[in-house]
Amino acid sequence: MKKMLASIATAVLLLGVMATSVFADDHGDMAMVRILHASPDAPAVDVYVNDEAVVEGAEFKAATDYMEVPAGEHKVEIYAAGTKGDSDPVISTNVTVEAGMAYTAAAINNLENIELKAIADSMEVTEGMSKVRVGHLIPGAPAVDVGPIGGDALFSGAEFPMVTDYAELDPGTYDLEVRTTDGTQLLDLSGTMLEANTVYSAFAVGTADSPEILLLKDYTMMPNEMPDTGMGGATDSANSALPYALGLGALVLAGGVVFFRRRSEA
Repeated sequence: MKKMLASIATAVLLLGVMATSVFADDHGDMAMVRILHASPDAPAVDVYVNDEAVVEGAEFKAATDYMEVPAGEHKVEIYAAGTKGDSDPVISTNVTVEAGMAYTAAAINNLENIELKAIADSMEVTEGMSKVRVGHLIPGAPAVDVGPIGGDALFSGAEFPMVTDYAELDPGTYDLEVRTTDGTQLLDLSGTMLEANTVYSAFAVGTADSPEILLLKDYTMMPNEMPDTGMGGATDSANSALPYALGLGALVLAGGVVFFRRRSEA
């Protein structure tokens, strides 16, 4: 029997205040960054960039929308939610981002060894195609292959905390699986839908005993938009399908995340 059914869920994340000192008006010297909480045993967290709160109360599996940040080096600190001023950050590091690039900043590993992994994201796709990659973010889990059920692997030998290169595929619905490199199925991803003109990151999160796939949309090419380098050729944020908030007290992000949850055999 299949271990898991593909299911679509809504992910809702309340973002904290985007302080004006973190963001700038000149979009020509900016990068895009989203934050992913992928540490399975870590509590909800607050994220500070250059001492300004950008995310508050993000729980495990929460993923923000992309936020615009000036290119260059930034101090990133992550605290257990509500503990800044009372305790040290669980992560404190410097991250350098380049103008015109997009990144996923993922808190990974178990709480005892939590770290921040900066991953460069793609903002371009061949017109009419879909593009996807896989990230193995499950500490203690074996190396895996991802591909059609019973077929050749699309991604081979992904180990924690590896993120593969992107692969372009024809859009459509795929019956995929995550399996160990010796062929034992770990997750059944039947019915995975990949849309045309869209870039995805499929992040394996959770624990070895309870793995999940978090499918994030990195980028969607709008109709009549020509593919390009950097930020996909869009100069207006309304053209990117990756909206971001500036100076808002809170932002609700919904409907952009797909979860595939493991279930016991029938």
